[in-house]
Amino acid sequence: MSSSTFPTATDLTTEHLVLRPWSADDIAAVLADVRSTHWAADFPAEGDRVIAGVIAEQSDEPAASGHRLIIERETGLVIGSIGMMWPPSEGALEFGYGVVASRRGRGYATEATRALVAHALTLPEVRVVYADVELANPASIRVLEKAGLRRRSIDATTARFDAEAANPSPHRP
Repeated sequence: MSSSTFPTATDLTTEHLVLRPWSADDIAAVLADVRSTHWAADFPAEGDRVIAGVIAEQSDEPAASGHRLIIERETGLVIGSIGMMWPPSEGALEFGYGVVASRRGRGYATEATRALVAHALTLPEVRVVYADVELANPASIRVLEKAGLRRRSIDATTARFDAEAANPSPHRP
């Protein structure tokens, strides 16, 4: 398995969500600012536009990037995105997420974070998954705490939260 290519592009399904890899069509629509009928009215947010651009620059195969759209199962609407900054560095993998304003406060970011972190910690090259969050964003801090990540460090503006693999494999970095 190459450390430069995300090892799996499967959907992750939770009680309320599906985390699906971005398709080339999703990226093209976001970058061209073309509305899709399967998007929440306030998708994409600015962060989603940035991620679409990053994925477009990284690979001809968007699913290989580790980034996923967050889809509300009840409606089938795309409500945000979550992603792993692949490849890991010395076994540590950063992730980030965003849920559009119209769907916040429903536990979706926490649910998506739990699923992505659990999945990432099964990957052989990953022993720690982490996210950095601005202290000025208490809602995101609560998401990470509710998802079971631990606060590892803090400075004047940012806190780092992480989760470690329960039983690190001898093959993990």
